[in-house]
Amino acid sequence: MKVYDGSTAEGASTGEPDRVKVGIAEYRVASGEAVLTTSGLGSCLGVALHDAETETAGLVHAMLPSKDEMESDNDAKFADSGIRELVRELERSGADRARMEAKIAGGSDMLDFSENGSGIGVRNVEVGRRTLEEFDIPVVGEDVGGDHGRSLRLEAHSGTLVVKSANHGSLRL
Repeated sequence: MKVYDGSTAEGASTGEPDRVKVGIAEYRVASGEAVLTTSGLGSCLGVALHDAETETAGLVHAMLPSKDEMESDNDAKFADSGIRELVRELERSGADRARMEAKIAGGSDMLDFSENGSGIGVRNVEVGRRTLEEFDIPVVGEDVGGDHGRSLRLEAHSGTLVVKSANHGSLRL
């Protein structure tokens, strides 16, 4: 029996890959045929990491740039600490940092309340790039900025990141 959230009822098999949902301020790691998904990326930053040799991938949906700016127990809420946690979790799952590649999406300027200085989206992207540089992880694809929301689908086996937005269609990175 099919249910409306895209999953199947217990016991049913569709032959589709496992879908792993990543919520706002969360990260997840998957491997093989699994697909990681997240939605609601406006000024938030989605960072996809992939190790092709182990077919292991991870996705973080970060809301804010830096953990230093706010007290929180949730590392995934921030681009800097979320990426650091995701790298550690991927390494625990057998991935090698030296083989990881990154793809980033989001960082839109949905509601710019800043009168002087960068908005949250721009700062999320800047901090995300800087944190990936700390780990020597290259950014090999991106869809950032603008003024529109995005949803992401990351295929763990291939590292393909599909970015969807209502007004801009789909983009495969």
